[in-house]
Amino acid sequence: MKGSIKQRSPGSYSIILDLGKDPVTGKRRQKWHTFRGTKRGADIECARLITELEKNEYVEASKLTIGQWIDQWIEAGAPGRRRKKVSQRTLERYGQLLRTHIKPVLGHRLLQKLRAPEIDKLYADMAEAKLISARTQHHVHTVLGACLATAHRKGLISANPMLRVEQVPAPEQFDPDDDETDDIGEGLSENELAALITGFKPSGIFPAVVLAAATGARRNELLALRWTDLDADKKTLRIERALEQTKKFGIRIKPPKTKRGYRTIDLDDGTIAVLLKEKERQQRLCAGVPGDAKVDLSLIRLPHDALMFPALSVSFTTPRHPRNFSRDFADRIARLSEERAKQNLPGLTARFHDLRGIHATALLDAGVALHTVAQRIGDDPATLLRFYTKRKRSQQANEKLSETIKGLAAGFLSAG
Repeated sequence: MKGSIKQRSPGSYSIILDLGKDPVTGKRRQKWHTFRGTKRGADIECARLITELEKNEYVEASKLTIGQWIDQWIEAGAPGRRRKKVSQRTLERYGQLLRTHIKPVLGHRLLQKLRAPEIDKLYADMAEAKLISARTQHHVHTVLGACLATAHRKGLISANPMLRVEQVPAPEQFDPDDDETDDIGEGLSENELAALITGFKPSGIFPAVVLAAATGARRNELLALRWTDLDADKKTLRIERALEQTKKFGIRIKPPKTKRGYRTIDLDDGTIAVLLKEKERQQRLCAGVPGDAKVDLSLIRLPHDALMFPALSVSFTTPRHPRNFSRDFADRIARLSEERAKQNLPGLTARFHDLRGIHATALLDAGVALHTVAQRIGDDPATLLRFYTKRKRSQQANEKLSETIKGLAAGFLSAG
């Protein structure tokens, strides 16, 4: 491979790469590149291009901008290393992060001209402005990295500038604006958890709060549960679907995001009693039978696909709005905190999602093995390992798990 440089005007050079003769037509092949800068800079760029050609890493010059590539990547479903499309909700989140934080700053730049120092400056400006949390900044970094990695795999750029970025935003463990992240959230003592559960007894979401505390299931998994998922005789609950809220499809029921999401959970007697009482209430509503009337409930059939915690104002099969559910929980927590303040007691600062972390923490503190807890809550053991370090492991995991779940639920259900 050979290359030559011609000055077109002060500060502007043409780099001509000689690729030899075409084996079919016999015509000489050349690649022209425009370079603006010094003569030394043009020499360095020429040498770099020749090296890429020799290593078969050469990328054709393109006018594609970063903004245009972001749109193409999102339109293609944001494929990653495995070339699989992400869920609709995740896709919309990716698009929102890139279009809000990347395109306004770097969207006009040519994709092939993007360099690591520009990304470093972007991250530094984001951190200085303090307009978004450190966790969101890290999400921006992760999504941008996936976007540029795909461009590199497709041969649109010769090298991924993310590999040279130095100002990588560090994630936080807790994001108060995200109800579905797998952080451990706020911890509550046993007495505080009991007070929280007791305080929700007058609330319509009491059964869901109890089930969350007793299983560590995610909010969107709980809201997608059907009564057919409960086997009261075997004391088990199947989790095999979740809600997804997207702009394109609205609220819909979908399979779990990963294989770990499919699982069967053991339940204690107290939690089953709460669920059966809720089912009885719904059966009476379905038949229009007053709560104090004696009736054979076995004759009252709910729809086969009836949800455990539906939007009853609509139907037994219509899911609750996830955000409204979390808002109802937050409003109730606020009222409980006000009541406790009047009694000179500390407030309860917890999100609904924190019940998941509280459940996992209780099991780990009791010595249940990490992989057993991870399987129960449908999480990656590596994720748990990051958030729950220095925890004990039980040598008799299954027996300890059963005893701990029974004791945990009995404690918060009997209080008050």
